[in-house]
Amino acid sequence: MSDPQVPSPASQRAPAPTGPTSDEGARRQAGAPEGARRRAGQQGLWRRLITASATWTFLVLVIEMAYFTAAAPGKFLTATDLSLISQGAAPFLLMAIGQTFVIITAGIDLSVGFVLVLSGVVAGEYYLSHGAANAGAGTIWVGAIIGIAVGAGWGLLQGVLVAWAKIPPLIATLAGLGGAEGLSYLITGGSDVRVVPNKLVSSIGTGYIFGVQWLIVISFAATLVFGLVLAYTRFGRYTYAIGSNPEAAARAGIRVNLHLMKVYALSGLLSGVAGILDLAYFGTTTISGHPLDNLTVITAVVLGGASLFGGRGSMLGTLIGVFIPLMLATGLIIVGVNQYWQYILTGAVLAAAVYLDQFRRRLRERL
Repeated sequence: MSDPQVPSPASQRAPAPTGPTSDEGARRQAGAPEGARRRAGQQGLWRRLITASATWTFLVLVIEMAYFTAAAPGKFLTATDLSLISQGAAPFLLMAIGQTFVIITAGIDLSVGFVLVLSGVVAGEYYLSHGAANAGAGTIWVGAIIGIAVGAGWGLLQGVLVAWAKIPPLIATLAGLGGAEGLSYLITGGSDVRVVPNKLVSSIGTGYIFGVQWLIVISFAATLVFGLVLAYTRFGRYTYAIGSNPEAAARAGIRVNLHLMKVYALSGLLSGVAGILDLAYFGTTTISGHPLDNLTVITAVVLGGASLFGGRGSMLGTLIGVFIPLMLATGLIIVGVNQYWQYILTGAVLAAAVYLDQFRRRLRERL
């Protein structure tokens, strides 16, 4: 008599499938991990998009534009207004590109506004003694190269102070700011150079290419080029590495001091280019017109997600961040608020951005 607790061989056989065939089930099981991976990848992409600094910076810009558009309907964000803002942003964008590299290395460059002035002054003085308003294209190019070279040299000098003399970047570039300002006044005798080549003004200053102002084309092209440099080249990787951990970067074979000199020279060079664009746009050197350019530029870069503690930043964030203080200034003027409120609000925004950066760092350390 068989034991009823022991199943018979027939009962051990698996039941015949009643749903999809075994081949279909196998295909579904094989496809399940791929689908899960795809969903996880999509969720990860969405999470990175939500947490990206550039996303939040863009949201702030949209809110700012929406507010001023509602406050001054038909006056803010018109085609003319956007064109003027973009042209005015060109020098700031060039200075902010160099500042992005500097801040990613955990440094800072306070001198950018007066390096712009010094480069414009040197180029303007050259033009004044070589044809003035009637100077030809060759003279214009030579003067521009001289002005840009002065900017690069000034930045390199500051890089030497930071990298080799071990002077803190704040002090080294503050000294550079004072030196560039004083030298600009000494060269000009305290008066702006008001005669520049007509061809420079009519081409770079007010000229168009395919319906777009040259100022906008040059600044956006530079942003694209140096954005690619920062993201995809050895120079960009070294910049991030030094900002994250300079000692580890040195142990990995990176010549930290040499790279820092290159970064500050790049910042000076781009400020020099900004000086030529500023000279072309205004037709004069505007020596006293840039007292808070460094505040605007640093605010733009930090708003764009660059950390003052180094190791983080992007050119897309900088591009968006540049337009926030400039849109703010334009909006305040349009709604009839004293434009000097711009300085107060820009300083407040910078303080808030640095506080949020510190908060994010503390939060990451806890996690």
